[in-house]
Amino acid sequence: MDYRREIDGLRALALLPVIFFHAGFELFSGGFVGVDVFFVISGYLITTIILIELEKGKFSIVHFYERRARRILPALFIVIFVTIPFAWLWLLPTDMKKFSQSLIAVVLFVSNIFFARESGYFDTEAELKPLLHTWSLAVEEQFYIFFPIFLILFWTLNKKLLIFLLGLILIVSFSLAQYSLNLKSSAAFYLLTTRGWELLIGVFIAFYLFKFKRNNFSKYFSEAGGWFGVLLIIYAIFSYSKTTPFPSFYSLVPTLSTGLIFLFASQKTIVGQVLGNKIFVSVGLISYSAYLWHQPLFAFVRHRSQSEPGHIMFFALILLTFLFAYLSWKFVELPFRKKETIIRGKIFILSFICITFFVAIGYLVYSKNGFEGRFKRILTGDIGQLEFHKYIDTKYFDCEPKSVAETAPYWKKFLRCKQSKKGTPDIILLGDSYSEHLFLGLAEYFPKKNIAFYIQTGKPYIENLQFKSIFDELLSNEKPQHIIMTMYYGSVDSDSELYYGFSSTIKALLKSGKLVTLVGNVPFFKTDPANCVYLVEYKKNPPPSCTLKINDVEQQKIKYDNVLLRLSQEFRLPYIRIDSLLCSKNNEEKICEMFRDKSILYRDRIHLNIVGSKIVGNFLSQRLLP
Repeated sequence: MDYRREIDGLRALALLPVIFFHAGFELFSGGFVGVDVFFVISGYLITTIILIELEKGKFSIVHFYERRARRILPALFIVIFVTIPFAWLWLLPTDMKKFSQSLIAVVLFVSNIFFARESGYFDTEAELKPLLHTWSLAVEEQFYIFFPIFLILFWTLNKKLLIFLLGLILIVSFSLAQYSLNLKSSAAFYLLTTRGWELLIGVFIAFYLFKFKRNNFSKYFSEAGGWFGVLLIIYAIFSYSKTTPFPSFYSLVPTLSTGLIFLFASQKTIVGQVLGNKIFVSVGLISYSAYLWHQPLFAFVRHRSQSEPGHIMFFALILLTFLFAYLSWKFVELPFRKKETIIRGKIFILSFICITFFVAIGYLVYSKNGFEGRFKRILTGDIGQLEFHKYIDTKYFDCEPKSVAETAPYWKKFLRCKQSKKGTPDIILLGDSYSEHLFLGLAEYFPKKNIAFYIQTGKPYIENLQFKSIFDELLSNEKPQHIIMTMYYGSVDSDSELYYGFSSTIKALLKSGKLVTLVGNVPFFKTDPANCVYLVEYKKNPPPSCTLKINDVEQQKIKYDNVLLRLSQEFRLPYIRIDSLLCSKNNEEKICEMFRDKSILYRDRIHLNIVGSKIVGNFLSQRLLP
């Protein structure tokens, strides 16, 4: 395979925007498209290598995987090994536990699946994950597992059928990516099923150039095509943003543009010479190592900082990234690529040993719950689900299930809990788990009332069939019950959906003689409360992510506050806002906190614990009608 300098230069064009995007430089708002460029490059290079060897009858699947191991694993293992002690020093138990899971996922090349289940790529909390960027390596490695076998099988049987099937897979994969937008699933960003078409664009470019070469294009046409590709990539880098649907139709811009560069750019064209200049090529040569190093450096500094680091800090980290990248390229990548230095058997044995070691470390840390003893707990109060639900199960009646630990997850059932064993409830909290977390505190301050909560999976709209059994019970009895409607409004897709869902429900309840009150949300946070109860030596205070500026809480309320206020006015209902209860002035700035005095108030990012529920219950009890 002839060396093409412009491809190494293209790697630099893909790498730099990704790094600046992850560093938070707003100018590079679409820098994430660099990963799409890398996918096309990988598809092209791998296919070209395989086709050349197949044509000569020299292709070996074992040799192919050996090359992949030499290219990818040594530098990856070095970066992982370096991250472990820093994770031990700086990651709080919950984050450490998640890091241990990601560690296992990375070395087993399923980190894309792991992170797809964790959070969206553009979520703020994603910036704090040291190994997040390995999702793209997992996509490529999964592709490398299946593609060579598929290619070998159909290469000998029917080449036309091979092209047809690859084209069909590309169309299906692209369609799945586009369809995922309707599902509003962030998981589509990470998965091979919705990313495979990008690699296949590189595959088809390789097939074309393998058969027809590039001599068919005039110099003028090649120049125009190459520059058009470069300009389109630059356009995507600076015009796309986190709000751009991805992967989708928009992904065609950076991927097809990369294909144009492969087709038209060469050292005989100006665009090829620009991409192939020494600086771009030098960056491209160390691009893999630089990609590996940048995210851990950024993530650990973010963990350590009281606030988001500034541009000067990130510039310094970028320089450090390239220093580490050069060292790992020169002293790790290059030596391991030399077959005469390290033979095939040693590569496979060393890889197996390293994978086993990292899996063992990850399992140990996970089983020890992130080694909580590394930090001193400074806040009291329950965190997690078990203690809260055991408290309800033992103190109140008809709670289903009796114990969360012994039965199916509580949110899978029509769950109701009553304050008094006998009689129909006087006050009912109706909704999802947000009605449940208010029940405990409200029951404490209405000891003579029979309070209950009714919850089910999904949103508490009368049209929701999951709530049919609940509404059948509520609307069939003639008792003038007080219904308190609430839910986690962060799950609402639009204000119109909330309005019409609640509006029809309120009409039905009022018609049946019920009294209805609307209740808002408490602030919801970006970090787990388990990270807020510890004294971190270098901070001396709980992490800043355990607090929210009042503006952030107002942003959360945009989804529901105006709607609930409108419903309150239309139906003449009470509407109680409870977010301000957890907010106060601190150094002349109003902030909302996950803790108060020496107690944590939340059991997870969005739900109150026992202490928090009692505080809010007292607040509600003074505002509800007797």
